Amino acid sequence: MFCSRRAFLKQTACFITSFGFPFIPAWSGSINIKSGLIKTKRSPYFKKLNGKSIMCTLCPRQCVVAEGHRGYCEVRENRGGVYYSLVYGNPCAVHIDPIEKKPFFHVLPRSKVFSLATAGCNFDCKFCQNWEISQAKPEETFNYDLPPSKVLALTKEYNCSAIASTYVEPTIFYEYMYDIGRLTAKENILNTCHSNGYINPEPLKALCKYLDAACIDLKAFSEKFYREETEGNLAPVLETLKILRQQDVHIEIVNLVIPTKNDDMKMIKEMVEWIKETLGSHIPLHFTRFYPRYKLKNLPPTPVQTLERARDLALKAGLKYVYIGNVPGHPGENTYCPHCHKLIVKRLGYYIEAIYIKKGRCSYCGFPIYGVWSVKKQQNKGHQV
Repeated sequence: MFCSRRAFLKQTACFITSFGFPFIPAWSGSINIKSGLIKTKRSPYFKKLNGKSIMCTLCPRQCVVAEGHRGYCEVRENRGGVYYSLVYGNPCAVHIDPIEKKPFFHVLPRSKVFSLATAGCNFDCKFCQNWEISQAKPEETFNYDLPPSKVLALTKEYNCSAIASTYVEPTIFYEYMYDIGRLTAKENILNTCHSNGYINPEPLKALCKYLDAACIDLKAFSEKFYREETEGNLAPVLETLKILRQQDVHIEIVNLVIPTKNDDMKMIKEMVEWIKETLGSHIPLHFTRFYPRYKLKNLPPTPVQTLERARDLALKAGLKYVYIGNVPGHPGENTYCPHCHKLIVKRLGYYIEAIYIKKGRCSYCGFPIYGVWSVKKQQNKGHQV
């Protein structure tokens, strides 16, 4: 039996500091860094109940929260019958990444992305690689006073082409991500996220107006897996993917393949067929190698052969862009033209060795390649193949 996430943190005596990521090397102007809460913002997504209790309507958990208490994510609090985000503009992890790390393989290759996260999450994945902050409360982390306007300014200063809400589930800092998107909508800077997809349709559709690309973790094609390994559900994630597709947001999907948990090829085939039939054969799918983390340290890393079988299955089923992740140097990291089958993006980990795509098309045969290949906003959406 696994202990609760709070008990686990307590038992390991984990005092969270800055998430282990090097921060930006220099600043233009001053910045406040402090332990604990910095500022709050009223949530637009809650319903008032009897007395001063509320129901959160942001994610499918629909937490019923009494006055003075918090929801499952631990970053939203009922104060006098009004629900507040405790992490608005308070990231505890900020870093400049290659966009391939998200992973986005069909969005501005070789570009830099300004990445940020707050404490908290609406899942408790037993295999989480960032559990030190995803399972922490915001008062347990050192947080940066970084409002959306400063995020945008630093993104420009460090020549990043995109901003990514990432590392933990960005739904829990929805207001922050949304306001960042409102600013990037006026700029040639992409607003992106890496998400577990656990968000209700209404806030998701509102966000889509300001969201250029989303990398979604489809953790398994099994309700049982979601219940036992994440404390969530599969169905809302599938609905999120359908809405993103309908709203013309660029999508890439990540499936972390975990030995004995979700590596059954029958399950993977069902997932692949759903992606093809519901979203389209052009949606990039990343099969990523698992390494022992958090509460699943008893399992071995995913055999590379398992990832290769999954990729071959997906390609034979008709998906056009299928990748192997966390295996640097593997040919499955590369992008190949679905028409002429020539290599058009050669990768080594996060490093891009060569690109043979011109204006969104294969340089050899002219076949249109699904993706976001320009930061010009009018060209971002609508490039569906």
